[in-house]
Amino acid sequence: MPQKIAAIIGRPNVGKSSLFNRLIGKKIAIVDDMPGVTRDRNYGELDWNGIKFFLIDTGGYVPNSKDKIESAIREQVKISIDEADIILFIVDAKSGISPLDLEIAKLLRKEANKEENAHKKVILVLNKVDSAKDELSKTDFYRLGLGDPIEVSAIVGRRTGDLLDKITEGISIENNDEENDTIKFAIIGRPNVGKSSITNALTQTNRNIVTDIPGTTRDPIDTIIKYHGQDITLIDTAGLRKKSRIKRAESLEYFSALRTHTAVERCDVAIIVIDATTIISKLSKYTDPEMAIFKLSKEDVEIIIKAGELKKGILIVINKWDLIEKDTKTAKIFEEKVKEHLITYDYLPFIFTSAITKQRVSKIVDSALKVYNERAREIKTSVLNDKLLPYIKQTPPRSKSHKELKINYITQLKHSPPVFGFFANLPSEIEVNYKRFLEHKIRDEFGFTGVPLTLVFKAKHKE
Repeated sequence: MPQKIAAIIGRPNVGKSSLFNRLIGKKIAIVDDMPGVTRDRNYGELDWNGIKFFLIDTGGYVPNSKDKIESAIREQVKISIDEADIILFIVDAKSGISPLDLEIAKLLRKEANKEENAHKKVILVLNKVDSAKDELSKTDFYRLGLGDPIEVSAIVGRRTGDLLDKITEGISIENNDEENDTIKFAIIGRPNVGKSSITNALTQTNRNIVTDIPGTTRDPIDTIIKYHGQDITLIDTAGLRKKSRIKRAESLEYFSALRTHTAVERCDVAIIVIDATTIISKLSKYTDPEMAIFKLSKEDVEIIIKAGELKKGILIVINKWDLIEKDTKTAKIFEEKVKEHLITYDYLPFIFTSAITKQRVSKIVDSALKVYNERAREIKTSVLNDKLLPYIKQTPPRSKSHKELKINYITQLKHSPPVFGFFANLPSEIEVNYKRFLEHKIRDEFGFTGVPLTLVFKAKHKE
């Protein structure tokens, strides 16, 4: 089951960002910190007493122009109700209720009372109650019609533990960790690259909204397909949008970016879809494309790096291939240019498709399964040593301290993702470049196409 999302909302200057920073502070186990995709907006994954959830600070959403604040807040509330499971409505206990607070409360009551939102929770939070002497009568705040408020101080941390208890109330650890055990492929990428069209072609349904409007697939949508008798979950996500465009977009993009990251965390293989036309537009500026200096978009690179850091399998799908004027060398040039830019991700497989004409779309699942199986591979210790030790003998590691370095044996410690252990007399002396040399030799001998590898170096056991 995907983790719950709690969104902090409220008018300006009530301490939303301060509360966010307090809750993800050192006193709480932070599972993962992810920088926000708009001005002040941030989101992070928290673990409170074994229950994990995402917290979103929507503080940066409010524009500076006063005449736009109310409409911005109105949209923020509506989107938060649509996208989040728990709404933290922050008000200023010192300044009291403002007309904007009353309007927000009215919107919250209206939206929360709808049948489709019955499972959602709204928590009224009185901020800036820094000590017992600051406690005021809460009677006035009952006028907001949102139940019993909880008094906290974002600055000093007062009663934030009680707030976290209230946020996680009713969420069981079992439900929090529940997940089906099928193979999971996440179809991810920037808006308008054809993710939903690919999913529809694979499932032969029109379950997702397919349109030319970027970001219309807001939530990750899980579809289980049967493939040669095997259950596979396809996770279709909203795309990553350039930050400059997110600033001007409605706030649902913010939630979509979060869900894209969580989809990567859930999946076994990240199928990263890239628009071929954006690549050709860059290469066409050069008379000879082979001499072109090319870079993927920052958003594409970030999601590849994220998948790599999480040790997920990775498959690159170059979509809209039908729109490209090409010859027999075009695909090779595309792949070479992308790998030149990524450098350390030169092990990634590519497939060139058209979701519209269905060209090679059927091979996407085949290719992703190959990556999945590579990620699950186990190499016998004897085979590892027979293949790798001769390379090590021929090109031994060098030590900065000029001490003799010896790697005695190698073993695979785990799979899915694969981890290899190298046992040496001085493991801390082995340099990064030599580690990369060893990784390349593993790939030369055993493949692991599309799979990030982890190499750990340990001291050999004393006899």
